[in-house]
Amino acid sequence: MALTKSIAIVISSTRPQRLNPFVAGYVASIIKSVPQTTANVELLDLATVNLPLYNEPVVPGDLPADDPTPHYHYEYTRAWSALVRKYDGFIFVTPQYNWSIPASLKNALDYVFHEWRGKPAAIVTYGFRGGAKAEPHLRDILTGLRLVTVESTVALKIVKGEPGEREKQMEEIWQKDGADQKIIAMFASLLDHFEARN
Repeated sequence: MALTKSIAIVISSTRPQRLNPFVAGYVASIIKSVPQTTANVELLDLATVNLPLYNEPVVPGDLPADDPTPHYHYEYTRAWSALVRKYDGFIFVTPQYNWSIPASLKNALDYVFHEWRGKPAAIVTYGFRGGAKAEPHLRDILTGLRLVTVESTVALKIVKGEPGEREKQMEEIWQKDGADQKIIAMFASLLDHFEARN
């Protein structure tokens, strides 16, 4: 019997009044609605990790690949390292900031190296036009960190409006655009990477 895989859906924006938890929560709800999945899917909020701007005195790639965690200088880095190592794969849900990704996400990615290596990752972007320009930037970064990115991606359009009404309107737009099916297909592609490695 195959072991249950643990997948983190990463909330990438850390600013106040952010939309990211709602978008990531929507992605998680669609994935969890798939009856045949045995994966353990959890939200991972970078705001709760609260990493300062990268300040480790060591280069993450120079640490022992088999167990880098105890070799970091700061306790918060060791905690982040252990958390990343806990997951088998990742879905990064990110807004588009000026045609790229938030500094909070880039910073969190840069803190560790070996912990990412070989793990499958998928990308969900969002913005007023879907945030798709952030996707190739993030894909290049993930590839540099030796994650295995799935080809399938999802770009979700957002709208302005009053809280509550705004979220309802976006859900209607996403469902009309077939986002639910795209999210399910993306997640299936992510799980396929585990099958290919077995």
